[in-house]
Amino acid sequence: MEVKPIDIGYMAENTTTALVPYQDVSLYKSKIKRKIERISKRGIDIVGGIAGTLLLIPLTAILFIANYVSNDNGPLFYTQKRIGKNGKVFKMYKFRSMCVGADEKLKNYLEENEEARKEYKKYKKLKHDPRVTKIGEFIRKTSLDEFPQFINILKGDMSLVGPRPYLEREKEEMTYYYKYIVSCRPGLTGYWQIAGRSNVTFEDRLHMDMDYYRKHTLKTDMKILKKTVEKCVKKEGAL
Repeated sequence: MEVKPIDIGYMAENTTTALVPYQDVSLYKSKIKRKIERISKRGIDIVGGIAGTLLLIPLTAILFIANYVSNDNGPLFYTQKRIGKNGKVFKMYKFRSMCVGADEKLKNYLEENEEARKEYKKYKKLKHDPRVTKIGEFIRKTSLDEFPQFINILKGDMSLVGPRPYLEREKEEMTYYYKYIVSCRPGLTGYWQIAGRSNVTFEDRLHMDMDYYRKHTLKTDMKILKKTVEKCVKKEGAL
C-alpha cells in the first residue's frame, strides 16, 4: 500500500489551524484568555447589577419616607455627568446626599475659605462638606448613596470594579493617565475605595487607577469586591 506524503501547503491553505510560529500561538492564546475574561467580567456585572437593583427598590422607598419626615423636598435621585469608557460621557445615578443647589454652595464656600479651597484642590472633596444633609451623611458613610449605580452597571456604563468615573472638569488634570484609565470601564468600586478614599489625594488616585489598568484580572476584581464589602460593613465608606 502506497503512503502519500502530507501536503503541508494544502493544510495551511485549507484548515483553520495553519502552522504558525510558537510566539503567534502564545499571542493567540493570550487574546482568547482576555476575551474570556471580558465576557466573564460582564457576566458578573450583570448578575451583580440585577442583585443590586432588586435591593435598590426597598431602599428607595425607605429613603423617600426618611426625606419626607425630615421635610427635605428636594429630589431623591441625583444625576451627574461622568467620563466613561473610551471617553464617552454618561449620566451617573446616585441618591442625593447634598442640599439643593450644592454646586453653587460649594463655589461660594471655597471662595470664602482658603483652607477648604486647598483641601478641595488636593483631594477633590471636603472632609466636612457643608453641602451634605443629615440623611446624606448617613447614606454616604454606609455607601448607600451609590446603590443607584447598579442601574448604570446593567446599562453597561459601569462595571462592579474599575477606576472610579471622573468628572468632566477633571479631564485636563488627568494628563498622561487619561487615555489609559478611560480604556477601562469605570467601576462602582476599585483600589481608591478600598484604600480609604477620604485620605487619598487626586494624584494618588490617578496612580491607583493606572495600576488597575496595568494589572486587572478577574482574580483582582474578586479581591477588591471582598475588601469593599468588608469596608462597607465597617461603615468606612468604601464606595
